[in-house]
Amino acid sequence: MSCGRSRVAALLATIGLAWLCAGAFAQDYAQVKPGYVLQFPRDQGSHPRFRTEWWYLTGWVKDARGRNLGIQITFFRNRPGVDENNPSRFAPRQLLFAHAALADPEFGKLLHDQRAARAGFGLAEAEEGRTDVFIDDWSLKQTAGGYHASIPARDFSYALDFKTTQPVLLEGDRGLSRKGPLPAEASYYYSQPQLAVSGSVTIKGEKREVSGSAWLDHEWSSEYLAPQAQGWDWIGLNLADGGALMAFRIRDHSGGTLWAGGTLRSADGRVRHFGPGEILFEPLRRWRSPRTGAEYPVAQRVRVGELDFELEPMMDDQELDARASTGTIYWEGAVKAERGGKPLGSGYLELTGYWRPLRL
Repeated sequence: MSCGRSRVAALLATIGLAWLCAGAFAQDYAQVKPGYVLQFPRDQGSHPRFRTEWWYLTGWVKDARGRNLGIQITFFRNRPGVDENNPSRFAPRQLLFAHAALADPEFGKLLHDQRAARAGFGLAEAEEGRTDVFIDDWSLKQTAGGYHASIPARDFSYALDFKTTQPVLLEGDRGLSRKGPLPAEASYYYSQPQLAVSGSVTIKGEKREVSGSAWLDHEWSSEYLAPQAQGWDWIGLNLADGGALMAFRIRDHSGGTLWAGGTLRSADGRVRHFGPGEILFEPLRRWRSPRTGAEYPVAQRVRVGELDFELEPMMDDQELDARASTGTIYWEGAVKAERGGKPLGSGYLELTGYWRPLRL
C-alpha cells in the first residue's frame, strides 16, 4: 500500500500533538563519544537511543541493452523524544521514513517515491543487531552475503541483491566522523563500497534485469549539524581500479566551508583519511530547478588531498522532493568522475541545503 500524503499528514499531526502534551524533549539521547569501537554485525542494526540514523544505498547499474540507470534507496530512523513515558502503543517513540529514486536518462528527470510511518504493529520496524528495516512492503535486509532490497514504488520497483566484495570502511577516526568545529558535532559512520548489484528494476511495467556496483552508508548521531551550517555536499565513488572515495563538506550560510572530511581506500587496501584543509568542492556548472527555483552545482571540480577530478551528472534533473516525509528538497544524483579526461569512477553526489537550510 503506497503511503499517501494523508497518512504522512496524520503522522506529523500525531508528533506535534505529542510534543505539546509532553512539553519537552527527551534529555537522554545517546551521544557520539571517542573510543567507541564499532562491532559488526551488531552496529549494522538500529541504534534507537540516538536521535537520527540512516541506511543509504546508491549505485550505477546497466540493463541487458547497456542502458545506465542510477538507483537510490534510503531508510531513516528518528527518535522524536516526545512523550516517551506514555504507555500507549500509539505513542511515536520511533519514526521511520524512506526515499527511493531512479535516474533514467530516457525520462530526463528523477522518478521517486517516499514512505513514512511510526514504528510498531508489524508495519514498520528497524531491528537492532543487524540491518533489517522496513515500512510496509518496502524493505532492506541483511543477508549472508550482503543485502537485499525490495521497493515497490509508484512508477518503478526494485528487487535487488547487493553482494559484499570488500571489508567495511570506517569513516573518520575509526568510525567517528566529525561534522563541525565542536567535538559533539559528529556521527558514527561506516561505508560498504564496491557492492556487486544484481536483480531487476521494473519501470512503468517494463522489467529489466540489471547489474552494476553500489555503495552503502550507515550513519547515526544525536547532534549532527552546527547551528551555522546550511547543508552539505557529499560524494561516494566506487573507483574504476577497485578503490573507494568518500568526501564531504559542510557549508555555512555564506556558502563557504564550515567543515570537511574524506576517506580514500586505494586498490591495494591502504586507507587514508583527510581533514578540513584537504578537501575542495568547486562548482563548474549549475542547474536551476524549474519546479522549486533551487540552484544546484551539479558539475564540480573536487580535490581530495593530491587527487583532483571533475564530476559530471548522468542527467541534470535529479532533484528529490521529500517534503511529504522528511520535509526537505535536495539533489541526489548519479555522477561520473574523470581525471584528465580519463574515467576515475562512478557514484553519487548529494547536495542539501540549496533549497532551504537543512534541519535534521
